[in-house]
Amino acid sequence: MTKDMKAEAGAADEQRPVKVMVVDDHPMWRDAVARDLSEAGFEVVATAGDGPQAVRRARAAAPDVLVLDLNLPGLPGVEVCRQLVGAGSDLRVLVLSASGEHADVLEAVKSGATGYLVKSASMEELQDAVRRTAVGDPVFTPGLAGLVLGEYRRLAADPAPAAGPDDPAVPQLTERETEVLRLVAKGLSYRQVAERLVISHRTVQNHVQNTLGKLQLHNRVELVRYAIQRGLDEE
Repeated sequence: MTKDMKAEAGAADEQRPVKVMVVDDHPMWRDAVARDLSEAGFEVVATAGDGPQAVRRARAAAPDVLVLDLNLPGLPGVEVCRQLVGAGSDLRVLVLSASGEHADVLEAVKSGATGYLVKSASMEELQDAVRRTAVGDPVFTPGLAGLVLGEYRRLAADPAPAAGPDDPAVPQLTERETEVLRLVAKGLSYRQVAERLVISHRTVQNHVQNTLGKLQLHNRVELVRYAIQRGLDEE
């Protein structure tokens, strides 16, 4: 494929609507969110009302963003997230929960969620959050972002085997992958990293996915922990 063809393919991909799946055990709430997102231009590819159903339908429908409630019958939302998010998966999860408890937020992030909104958010805030989640930006209800970054740092301070960067057992990252990792560890969103490095946010996503694969990590929490343990956030 030529550069022009790749550029055209990338542009077409950028213009397609974000595919969304809505998971909530309350039918009226679930249907209202799905309808409002659809009317706002998102492509709602599936909905689900319980955990096992959410896992099955998400795998079949392949949404870009899963709008996920935590309190689900059959399988908790955090376990749904764990089963669907991981190496090789492009799915992003935006938790939309009635709970603003710190423990719930941190558990959701540890399970692989990209963002977390409480249900008191406006529909405009939800729409913006879905768009940002689709490109890999961490989105949190105001006041929760600092909590999450603090947890990243606490996790990084926990004792763990930390091989040196020149250890032959540690896969070597390219200079650009290391540069992207350093900025992500400092709390920058993928879009901010793209602006800082003057590259597309899709290129940033590709570097992050490559890095996750090389290091055999599964989500942003583990990636940031790895970076902080090696002091990349202070360089």
